[in-house]
Amino acid sequence: MSDDATAFVPGHITGFFSAHPDDDPAVAGSRGAGLTLSHGVTVTVEPAAESVVCLDGEVVEMPPVADVLQRLGVSATVRAESELPLGAGFGVSGAMALGTALAANSVFGCARSENELVTVAHEAEVRAGTGLGDVVAQARGGMPIRVEPGAPAYGRMDGIPARPRVEYVAFGGLSTAEILSGDTTTLTAAGEAALGELRTEPTLERFVAESRQFARDADLLTERVEAALEDVRDGGGDGSMAMLGETVFAVGTGLSDAGYDPESCRVHAAGATLQRE
Repeated sequence: MSDDATAFVPGHITGFFSAHPDDDPAVAGSRGAGLTLSHGVTVTVEPAAESVVCLDGEVVEMPPVADVLQRLGVSATVRAESELPLGAGFGVSGAMALGTALAANSVFGCARSENELVTVAHEAEVRAGTGLGDVVAQARGGMPIRVEPGAPAYGRMDGIPARPRVEYVAFGGLSTAEILSGDTTTLTAAGEAALGELRTEPTLERFVAESRQFARDADLLTERVEAALEDVRDGGGDGSMAMLGETVFAVGTGLSDAGYDPESCRVHAAGATLQRE
């Protein structure tokens, strides 16, 4: 058992998705597509008598992380640092769960495989109601297409071979749990239609276009997001809304060109990685 270990997990923006619940959290998940970000979450785990979770120096309640520690049978201090806002559609809770699984496995010698650790984190997110597909996407990296839902043993992944610059502006958060616990019939139909179109033409441009159409068809656009997207389009750029948050993302310099002051990063080339042990 080492003193501590650190993992990095890329942020993840979902462009569109369809919800596929199941009594088994390993089978439950979502189909859809998104992009992982070079901005992400760094998670450090060290043994402790009682488990404590901190995000950017503040003690927080993070049910998926607590679930991961319980499933691994360990107690630890988990310290996470991120430039991404929580609850705004960047997969921060999923990143913290996955980073905790990877780092705790190293610290405590749990001897779990990567797929097993991804499954532990995915199940924790599903049980908490904080996400359906972020963890499997963050484990893969790039621009993942979630062809079939669920943890690695059940899900099937593909991807778009592109690594663009990404700009984003977060206006606020939306409740993932509240949206997923409601009627998702319209949302799922829109997500399935978008996935079908993207798989026919798996390009960056098609991904953004289908994401934007999904946001409209699923009736998820807020006034601020819609106004920003119109500004981006008027400026000759392209973008959409992050699911699920009041966040606009654009490829290239779309938000800068439209007069906003966005954060900027790139699509992350790889998935979650153990950095130090």
